[in-house]
Amino acid sequence: MVRPSPKTPQAPAQYPVSRFARLSALLPRLRRLLLIVIAVIALGPIVLTLPLNFIQPPTTAMILWRTVQRLGEGKRPVYPRRDVVPRDQVSSHLRRAVLASEDDRFYLHYGFDFEEIGKALERRQQGGRLRGASTITQQVAKNLFLWEGRSYVRKGLEAWITLVLEACLSKERILDLYLNLAEWGDGVFGAEMAARTHFRKSARNLTREEAARLAAILPAPRRWPVYGSVASRRVPVILDRMAFAAPR
Repeated sequence: MVRPSPKTPQAPAQYPVSRFARLSALLPRLRRLLLIVIAVIALGPIVLTLPLNFIQPPTTAMILWRTVQRLGEGKRPVYPRRDVVPRDQVSSHLRRAVLASEDDRFYLHYGFDFEEIGKALERRQQGGRLRGASTITQQVAKNLFLWEGRSYVRKGLEAWITLVLEACLSKERILDLYLNLAEWGDGVFGAEMAARTHFRKSARNLTREEAARLAAILPAPRRWPVYGSVASRRVPVILDRMAFAAPR
């Protein structure tokens, strides 16, 4: 008698994994990635800023961006010119002129000048153009680590880095950094290279008017020449402010 062969048990039916299940499996990875990004954003500026108490940054985000632009435009030299000098090699006239032009309350705030921000908003409400109220510390944050633009993400990063700079560096050190990394013309960065390019002399030998002219073009250094009409209008105002010590 032939016995019937036992039936092979069938595998349970396979059902497609739902999108919800896939998303649930990805959530832990996304959470870890988010935590890593937050840690880098929070701690990265601190790690990069602390050494600036002792050394000059070898380059900046702004200089690298200008390098890419100059490469695309076929300009030479591709890498912008910059010559870092210590504090005693920069004229005191230039230090005062820059403060008078860009941030006369530099020693009174902690990175954000809310008085100037309020004035800017008031001018905007009265129908005027919304002008920037960036402090020197904010400009250092932007030039060192960030890109050009007006997005909320960039402004948020700028605000955090500004706080880090103020917490980790002295006011004098922040001003030293600014003078050595500010843009003063097409492919011209730093006070020493600015003085040599525009006046054929070193930064330590700048006169009051020459310093005022350099400070006058800082808002648009690639468009405004030091002896142009815009700079000439701004120089008398800067010279008047230079007659008084920066408030502390």
